[in-house]
Amino acid sequence: MKKIMFFCLFTIMAMLPVQANTREEVEFGKCTDGDTAHFKIDGKDTTVRFLAINAPEYTKTKEPYGKEASAYVCDALKSAETIELEYDDGSEKLDKYGRTLAWVYVDDVLLQEELVKRGLAEVKYLYGDYAYTKELQTLEKEAKKEKINMWSDGKAAKEAQYDTVCAGSGGRRRIDYFWLVFCEGQAQ
Repeated sequence: MKKIMFFCLFTIMAMLPVQANTREEVEFGKCTDGDTAHFKIDGKDTTVRFLAINAPEYTKTKEPYGKEASAYVCDALKSAETIELEYDDGSEKLDKYGRTLAWVYVDDVLLQEELVKRGLAEVKYLYGDYAYTKELQTLEKEAKKEKINMWSDGKAAKEAQYDTVCAGSGGRRRIDYFWLVFCEGQAQ
């Protein structure tokens, strides 16, 4: 009887979803911009690119809301009691520039979610099945609807129009300043 109960319990546990992503506490190094920062990992300065988002630039190129995104990230990281990086099993460890890709937690709050919610970053560079993609996309949709920060200039309305045209049948790609809309494999 005990063997049967153990087997049933083991089978049930094996069927439960397991969050396999790994987290580690790191020390803040320095700010770069709204989607990149430096951290000390095992005593080594490491450049970390925040996974699944893109913030407006404010380094060499000065884009609208880049200053605000950079300031928000820098303030959050400098004032944090704890910073943790979470490595997503659905992502590569490094990007093509050799930067570490990670989810960034500041005092147990996912920094990417805060940036997207505040209209200071967009959901972008999804090359795998990442852990928090759906949550980020929901927050981005709400920020666009409310026209928060980078979505305040009407860009969100144009994107929503394209999203509606192709709902469930394709997607869209941005090429420079033009949107190329794909619906059921046909460019429009």
